[in-house]
Amino acid sequence: MSNAAKAYELLKAREGVDEGHGDWFEITQEQINEFADCTIDHQFIHIDAQRATPVFGGTIAHGFLTLSMLTHLTASIEQDLPALDGVMMGINYGFDRVRFLNPVRSGSRVRTRSVVGSVELKGAAVNITRVITVEIEGASKPALVAEWIGRIVFDS
Repeated sequence: MSNAAKAYELLKAREGVDEGHGDWFEITQEQINEFADCTIDHQFIHIDAQRATPVFGGTIAHGFLTLSMLTHLTASIEQDLPALDGVMMGINYGFDRVRFLNPVRSGSRVRTRSVVGSVELKGAAVNITRVITVEIEGASKPALVAEWIGRIVFDS
């Protein structure tokens, strides 16, 4: 049996496991402004508090800024993964679904929650899809929910 197949058998049992929450992280106006500059997206709702306040109560983070923070936001979630033999690398494979549900106002604190959605064997690799929810401190509705696919590649 290949290392990928062995890993698949071990990881498949994790489907449905709630991996818990990450640490809280503040989204600052400085980060929003820098993201606006990087992406050349200077829409007023992100950078002009006076104009954004009647609409959102202040400026809001770009949805893609919140999405791009997933790597950092999930890093503090402890994953209880079994030891896997023959791992060559792990890569970001992409997303199946992303939904922006609630704006993140400047100065808000956010954190992630991760639940293992599915595990699939893909030749010499295993895909793990996690349902990631970005929560906003004090809000009843999350900022976003994304099905994020990570791929673990094994030697043959």
